[in-house]
Amino acid sequence: MKRILMLVANGVEPLEMAAFTDVMGWATLIGKEKIELVDMGLTPKIKTTFGLQFTPNTLLNNVIFDGFLDGFDALAIPGGFEPSGFYDEALSKPFLDVIRHFSKQDKVIASVCVSSICLGEAGVLKDKNATTYHQIGGKRKQQLEDSGANFVDQPVVIDGNFITSTGPGTALEVAFQLLERLTDKENTDNLRLRMRVPTPSQEWYTGAQV
Repeated sequence: MKRILMLVANGVEPLEMAAFTDVMGWATLIGKEKIELVDMGLTPKIKTTFGLQFTPNTLLNNVIFDGFLDGFDALAIPGGFEPSGFYDEALSKPFLDVIRHFSKQDKVIASVCVSSICLGEAGVLKDKNATTYHQIGGKRKQQLEDSGANFVDQPVVIDGNFITSTGPGTALEVAFQLLERLTDKENTDNLRLRMRVPTPSQEWYTGAQV
């Protein structure tokens, strides 16, 4: 069995979180290997971007940091919205310390949309190819580049153990990429087929945001 820690911040976008939950849940039901997904937050109540509220399975301040985190094979981080307070927690030291811990252990880190900004702030993307949500004005692009990352304007960018993406519509692809890294392509392709998720065209993979 493989284990994934999903690190969530207040203001998280539900669709981005649900992609990991559904893909890994299906993988456990019908895949060749069970995948345990554990969500962890900094606070006992998480209010998402659009008002949905939930209680995370685990609180960061309730765990023995190294011993608990060492039991996971990968880290997944859905993004969120600034007006919903996402960056208040997502750029906090405890949040970034979790990212640094997984990076030091050379474990896969999968991020969706602006959560790549957190990776950059944690200092783990220096000289790495990565992407983030980008629009006219380029605020997030600039943040990513300021952290030392090489911005690539593609929907999903993989460099070593880091998977980054551009927005909520990429969340399923990030989850599938993470599953493939933890199991294999045959398992992932079968799951995609059973879930009725089409494979994006080559144009989708190379299309720029702006």
